[in-house]
Formats: sequence, structure tokens, C-alpha cells
Amino acid sequence: MFWGYNFWTLNWEDLNMRNHSPRRAFTLVELLVVIAVIGILVGLLLPAVQQVRESARKTDCLNKLQQIGMACHSYHDVRGAFPPARLGPLPQMMDFQNLDPVSFASWFVLIMPYVEQQQLYDLWDLTKYFEEQIEEAVFTPVSLYLCPARRSLFDAQGDEVEITTKLPCGCNGPGKIIPGGALGDYAGNMGDFSPGANGSLTDFYQPGQGTGVLITCHPRVDSAGFLAGYRNRISMQTILDGTSNTILAGEAHKPFNQMRQPPYDSPIYSGIEFAAITRIGGPGFPLVRNRYDESPSTVYQFGSWHPAGCNFVMADGSTHTFAPYLDTQVLGALCHRFDGQYVDWTVIE
Repeated sequence: MFWGYNFWTLNWEDLNMRNHSPRRAFTLVELLVVIAVIGILVGLLLPAVQQVRESARKTDCLNKLQQIGMACHSYHDVRGAFPPARLGPLPQMMDFQNLDPVSFASWFVLIMPYVEQQQLYDLWDLTKYFEEQIEEAVFTPVSLYLCPARRSLFDAQGDEVEITTKLPCGCNGPGKIIPGGALGDYAGNMGDFSPGANGSLTDFYQPGQGTGVLITCHPRVDSAGFLAGYRNRISMQTILDGTSNTILAGEAHKPFNQMRQPPYDSPIYSGIEFAAITRIGGPGFPLVRNRYDESPSTVYQFGSWHPAGCNFVMADGSTHTFAPYLDTQVLGALCHRFDGQYVDWTVIE
């Protein structure tokens, strides 16, 4: 009994001494090893996280384009044709052959009722010029028109600025005032370069000349001379190559260092700058591969910030992602609605 008492006493004393002994701390080497291991794990995990995020952004972008395509279809169902990208000058303005269409509302405004933006649409008076609209109508961006890989609503507005224009010869032309307003990342398909651009009324951006789906159209006026519709209507029946073989809209190239800077990134509600609301594709105008490319011609081209390629919605409402190295002949065939060339999808996808 006495021996057992001493045994327990000694053990409790030993335990008490251990509890009061100083604890052993991490050494600097051990701490550095732990930090290095954590760094390696983070380095292995980060690319996977970025890949997942990019996949989500690409899917979101495609979904937005699909909604834009559905809105254009709804417009077609009501009006019997796709919306005009923009309108040319009124007949009374043609006496001096004004080559720059006036700034009526663009197709982005016309489809607003079909993208749940009726309240914003109601702020517009479509019979008036862009410069005559109220500020709220002009500067309110729509999230559906923004690519998630590029920007949010917080940086989707641009200020008025004066730029130097380029003449067909490549020389500097007169200065032009680009009005401020809401920005966007998508553009309608105006076609290819086959009509040319030599400063005449037959250029691809002139009324009725575009070979795409969303083109510049001649306005119609009522007896009082006010805007009452448009001509050069593009319907599904006029897309002779088939709606599944013709691009409706896609991602417009916007150089990384030129965001919010006209002419590369201009307001999309105004029709005065066709490159702000439409693009062309084909020989001479390939998909832009480098988001930093600021070459003058890229203001007319499609391009994306997604590594996988450039996203598009076709005239039938389907969406596709085309690789940046897509052959320009194929791209031209996809942009031209009646050239008789059909795409072999097994080759490009």
C-alpha cells in the first residue's frame, strides 16, 4: 500500500515537472521549409483556379451572346427583319453626299426591349439624334453588353473626346468629336471587305452595302420628313448561305491599353461610328490574336481576351468559339451572308 502511494506520487510529480518544462519552438529553417511547401502548393493550385475562372468567364460571355442573338430574333419576329446596325443620313441630307451616317440610335438600343431593358429603352426618342437624347439614356450601360473578361459596369462609360480621323489613303483627316456614352464589348457582323472602302457610297459601311446581317441601312421618312423606319431590311430569307453558316454578332477587338479610348472603344448606342457597333471579317481582317494589338485596322476586326478564342453567335442563335488562327477565307465566308460558300464545321471546331 505504501509502495503504491509512492508510485503514484512520483508519477504525478514527474508529470508536473514536464508540464512546467519550456516548450520547443520552430527553428528558422523549419519555418522556411513550411513557407516553401505552402508556396509550392499555392503555385500548383493557382493555375487550376485561374482556369476555372476563365472557363466561367467564357461560358458567361457565350451566354450573353446567345441572349443578344435571341433578342435579335425577337426583334425579327416583331418587325420582319433584323435590326439595322445604324441608319444613314435622311434623304434631305443627301444633297451633299454626306458619307457619315447621322447618329441615330444603334442596334444595341433597338433590342433593349428584348433584353429586359424596357425602362432604359423608354428614355429614348428614336426620331431624334444621339446628341439630343437625355444623359441617363446615353450613359447607362447594360451588363449584357459587357464581356466578363474585360470590364464591369463600373468602367463601362466613356467621355467625349476629339480624335483625328483616317482617310482611305491612310493620311490624317479632319478632327472628329466622339460623344461620350455607355461602352460595350460586342459588335454586329457587317460582313466582309468585298464592297471595298475607297471613300464612295458603295463602301461596305454605307447604307445597303454591307454583306453581313447587321448593316447600315437607309432611313425611311414620313410625309413630314421625320424618321419612320428603314430600308435594306435583312431578314432570315435574305441570308442565302443559311442562318447557321452566317455570323450575327461577336466579340469586338478592344486593345488592352486603349480601353475607354476612342476610336478603339467608343460609345455603342450611337450610330455615328460604325466600328463601335459592328465589325467585318475575312482576308485582310482576321481575328485579332493579341489583346495588346493597336494596329489601325484592328478597329474594324473581331477579337477576344479569352485564351480559347473569339466567341460568336450565329444568325440562327447558336454560339461558337473560333480559334484565333481561324483561316481568313473561312471567316469571310462566315461573315458574308450570300457568297454561296458553306463552312465545313468539322474542320474549324
